[in-house]
Amino acid sequence: MTPAPTAPPRIDLAALRRLKSEGRKSAWLTAYDYPTAALAEAAGVHGLLVGDSLATVLLGHPTTRTAPLDLMISLAEAVRRGAPHVFLVGDMPYEAVRGRGVDGAVRAARRFLEVAGCDAVKFEAAPGDEPLVGALTNAGIDTIAHLGLRPQEILSADGYRAQARDPSAVTALVGHARSMVNAGAAMLLLEAVPNEASSAVVAAVDVPVIGCGAGPACDGHILVTQDMLGLGAPRPPRFVPVMADLRRTIAGAMQRYVEDIVAGRYPGPQHVYHMRASAGEAPPS
Repeated sequence: MTPAPTAPPRIDLAALRRLKSEGRKSAWLTAYDYPTAALAEAAGVHGLLVGDSLATVLLGHPTTRTAPLDLMISLAEAVRRGAPHVFLVGDMPYEAVRGRGVDGAVRAARRFLEVAGCDAVKFEAAPGDEPLVGALTNAGIDTIAHLGLRPQEILSADGYRAQARDPSAVTALVGHARSMVNAGAAMLLLEAVPNEASSAVVAAVDVPVIGCGAGPACDGHILVTQDMLGLGAPRPPRFVPVMADLRRTIAGAMQRYVEDIVAGRYPGPQHVYHMRASAGEAPPS
């Protein structure tokens, strides 16, 4: 009898720390639905982020600020069902962090863990957010501080610019990173900074540092899945390796579908259900 295949080990924070200590990189993607999550886990991805980028990628909004908390919780549940063994992170949307106070943010973060099954939450940490990191940590919530470019602070497309590009800015970034870790951050995410800045941060802290357009010095790397698959913006950021051209593939399939209907080729005989034959009667032709 062939033994049943064994499930992959669950990736937790200890596993990510072990990868860092061994000098091995972790691979991360965004996911907003069950099938994408299942494919990502099967591919060997270590971590998935249910990102507030869904506001722009899925909902068509011009900024990420409008990502709805309730929707993100529901989608995170779907992602967890699709990928039960990855390290799953819920991205705290703007509404959950700004305007609700520390207690409200902690309550929102608990929903990501208790309702959706996330392992941690991420939020865009501004200078002065150390009390929030501390409150989340004291509540038993592993927290990732997002530094560098913080998209929730950007209100127009031309505001997406690389950060920490001079020595004084790198020094400030390192200080910000240290303060977040000292406050209790379990990991950091750096977005859109030079590799020199990432290298300085990695050297300054002992927690895993995940990069999004932050150079090879980071302990792991994350991309928006739609950008990587050629489904996102027509001109993705320079740090995105476009691994497929699904926009063209899907558009072509949809066009052929429309053409087949207009031309009367669909539905064909193979797509039609037939009546059951009654007793003593020949089935309809």
